[in-house]
Amino acid sequence: MIKRLQHFPGKLRAPFTPATRPARSWKHATWGFFSGTCGILAISGLASLTGHHLLLGSFGASAVLLYGAPESPLAQPRNVLGGHLLSALVSCAMVACGAAGPVALAVAVGLSILVMHSTHTTHPPGGATALIGIHDHAGWLFPILPVLVGATVLVLIAVVANNIVHHRQYPKHWW
Repeated sequence: MIKRLQHFPGKLRAPFTPATRPARSWKHATWGFFSGTCGILAISGLASLTGHHLLLGSFGASAVLLYGAPESPLAQPRNVLGGHLLSALVSCAMVACGAAGPVALAVAVGLSILVMHSTHTTHPPGGATALIGIHDHAGWLFPILPVLVGATVLVLIAVVANNIVHHRQYPKHWW
């Protein structure tokens, strides 16, 4: 342990800025704006039609990945759907066991990371879904409504929006 701590300061020696950054693409940024807006509006519209609360804060973060960085491994359908669903299940199981409070919130995120990593479904917004589930004392319907329904809408909009323009292709892989 002492040796690890001795090497810790050396690991912090990184350049302040990256050696290179990709060129800005206003075309990509503008399309991300339009498609991200459509994705969130689609969930909101479906929520209005069905009368169910479908919009989660974690879907905003998913939208950034799906419409702003669709080539990312973390934005592929398996990751989006699996990451949200498994994290929701983690939170439901914890709530069913009576977990609540700051420790439960922290453990839910940690367990979600463990489960997503072990199933190759890492999707960072899934951690927020786990927090929301614990915070709202989610029942067993939570993984389906709003989580799976909302995440599916985002992925479907991403498939359409990222493939109707010539400068994008989504997904890079389905599973």
